[in-house]
Amino acid sequence: MIRYALRCDERHDFESWFQSASAYDALAGAGRLSCPVCGSDKVSRALMAPALAARGGAAPAGEGGAAEAPAPPPAAPAAGGSSPTEPTRPEVEKALRELRRKVEENADYVGGEFARQARAMHLGDLPQRAIYGDTKPAEARSLLEDGVPVLPLPFRPRRKLS
Repeated sequence: MIRYALRCDERHDFESWFQSASAYDALAGAGRLSCPVCGSDKVSRALMAPALAARGGAAPAGEGGAAEAPAPPPAAPAAGGSSPTEPTRPEVEKALRELRRKVEENADYVGGEFARQARAMHLGDLPQRAIYGDTKPAEARSLLEDGVPVLPLPFRPRRKLS
């Protein structure tokens, strides 16, 4: 097993384990990797520090090819000694993953049919249900102007319909 530090085209950093370097290459070549934060399938390996053997020649525990980067220092407290109220990057990424999970579990992905289906549901031509998908900005504006309740998602769908 090998662990790679990965980064998407939106600059989200994450890690994943692979059976081998060739397994990573096969998955990446087939477009089967995606960012857990935004869903982008433009993922590449990020710069990694090599794992260094500890005294006695043993590799650090739990390491399979990359050394753990040191954790950033905790944020300095705001003036007056209170803790900052802004969420940390890991908290934001965790919330985005949870939102993605809930959307994918409770809504149907309709791809490029989103605007048409949302409008049809609003007009009563289709039964109401939770959907998400892709639309052009002009179509989204048109839906909003017509009173169709839509919101942009803070991530891209993981899959595309053929």
